[in-house]
Amino acid sequence: MNSASSFPALLEAFFTDRLMRQRQASPHTIASYRDTFRLLLQYAQQQLHKAPSDLTMPELDTPLLGAFLDHIEQQRDNSARSRNVRLAAIHSFFRYVALHEPRHSALAQRLLAMPSKRYIRRPIEFLTQAEIDALLAAPDLNSWAGRRDRALLLLAVQTGLRAAELLSLRCQDIVLGCGAHVCCLGKGRKLRCTPLRKDTVALLRSWLRERQGEPSDPAFPNVRGSSLSHDGLQYLLAKHLATAQRNCTSLTHKHVTPHVCRHTAAMNLLQHGADGATIALWLGHESIETTSMYLHADMKQKEQALAKTVPTSVRARRYRPGDRLLGFLKSL
Repeated sequence: MNSASSFPALLEAFFTDRLMRQRQASPHTIASYRDTFRLLLQYAQQQLHKAPSDLTMPELDTPLLGAFLDHIEQQRDNSARSRNVRLAAIHSFFRYVALHEPRHSALAQRLLAMPSKRYIRRPIEFLTQAEIDALLAAPDLNSWAGRRDRALLLLAVQTGLRAAELLSLRCQDIVLGCGAHVCCLGKGRKLRCTPLRKDTVALLRSWLRERQGEPSDPAFPNVRGSSLSHDGLQYLLAKHLATAQRNCTSLTHKHVTPHVCRHTAAMNLLQHGADGATIALWLGHESIETTSMYLHADMKQKEQALAKTVPTSVRARRYRPGDRLLGFLKSL
């Protein structure tokens, strides 16, 4: 077999040529695809008793990959959504194989025919105002870490930035002058600016004054001065959530993640009259259709729609317009 058409060579070319050079994929996409193939190669090594560099393309057929997808669901306890993310990375690789190594096109066609798994779409989790207040009151403001965490959580709940966007913020990205806003490079390499409320501006100004960082330094560093990791963000959120649950028992029934703070910002906008286009623009969504999940989660709007309906046991009455003069007086 030609070394250029071997599985290791094709996989390396897929990352360096397709993802990095042609598509210029983001570091997050590359990391996700990398983790998928690391898991796949470890599983193949256990099942076939061969080193990853010795694997051949025919060995990566549907029985092995189907068993691998079942493995990450059953043994690693991944959700169906995570399974579909792994399958999407595998599909992307085999589309590259079909294009650059046609003699494996039959194999690629079989793999590309593997469908994504359907799953139950549950309503999104978000925090009520009482839960937000309890979470923001949890950090100890007598400590440096507590003051950092309070500023970070308030910024997350008000702006709805993704976890990666929060962690990549630099001091220069937070503008606190006239027209205060925060700039971030979001998903899909979209640069967007999100305005800040006055209370958020006041807290961030106090934090950045204490932070005393250079413009290119992380806005929310860890104790060593480098950027917080995703695990660090999840840890501090879980720590303050445990404190907040003592004063707000409804939090004990919710699975709160950094992305729940993003959903909370969107629901707050929706409940205060913002339309779907504004919310999509605020969050950096590619399509306005993505914001429909917030409409499904808003019980208040459903209750308002229900209030406009007529009970089936009540006879519908003919509409009779009111007196014009009384209507004029009511409109004043």
